[in-house]
Amino acid sequence: MTQKMRSMLFAPGNKYELLQKFSKIQPDIAIIDLEDAVPDSEKQQARENLQKYAQEQNKNATTTYVRVNAQVSQHFEEDIRSIPPKITGIVIPKVNDAADIEQATKAIERSSVNAKILVGIETVQGLMSVQNIFSIASVSAAYFGAEDYIHDLGGLRTYDNDEVLFARTQIGISSRLFGVPVVDQIVTDFSDSERFMKEAQQAKSLGFTGKLCIHPSQVPLANQSFSSTPEEIQQATELLEIYDEAVANGTASIVHNGQMVDEALAKQARRILSQNND
Repeated sequence: MTQKMRSMLFAPGNKYELLQKFSKIQPDIAIIDLEDAVPDSEKQQARENLQKYAQEQNKNATTTYVRVNAQVSQHFEEDIRSIPPKITGIVIPKVNDAADIEQATKAIERSSVNAKILVGIETVQGLMSVQNIFSIASVSAAYFGAEDYIHDLGGLRTYDNDEVLFARTQIGISSRLFGVPVVDQIVTDFSDSERFMKEAQQAKSLGFTGKLCIHPSQVPLANQSFSSTPEEIQQATELLEIYDEAVANGTASIVHNGQMVDEALAKQARRILSQNND
């Protein structure tokens, strides 16, 4: 079964009480953050909490990743060495080019960690190199970090996201070309459910498979946004039944519910049903 990535919830590694809540919240993927959410003075505590959490992980079935500090950081190598065997994936932030991944992979191999690699595209250079990054076999998934990207760009974040439309579009296209699932940017105001849902729908239309979450309340919103509704599933089922019958009778184009249906729409319906069966 393919691992769903509708919701990826971050929690700072130095706050053990928050890590313990992962099993109750049940995001598709829980991310223990050793990077931005943890001050330098707390990095070691975060690594110790990671070890403790992994030892207790048998008590829950939450898929867990660890976001390490960027490769240019003094903390990167020690972060990699601290990752326990039970961790499913490693999140490498602020990846600029394919060379970053190759170097990170070597560090991971030296530490004998067997984990998936998820990369953060959150710099201008990273965006311009995204196809080269996604072409590397060890890259299993990625996320777009809008806040760091706009900081690097020297731009301004807006409610309508016009300033990141190009970046999100490019990442969505690259996701399709290389088969690398991509997860969308955070919404910093976790009290704004309307904005979260709006962004999630934008992201879904651009080819993203899920959304980053920074608060437990965002997890069900993400799961809902990136799941097909019962109505969508029923409509897809009915459309395919009628279409497949027409094809069997020698017709590859029909009218259903007032719209023209051909193989292109049939493919969309099959995708909805296949995702529901994962």
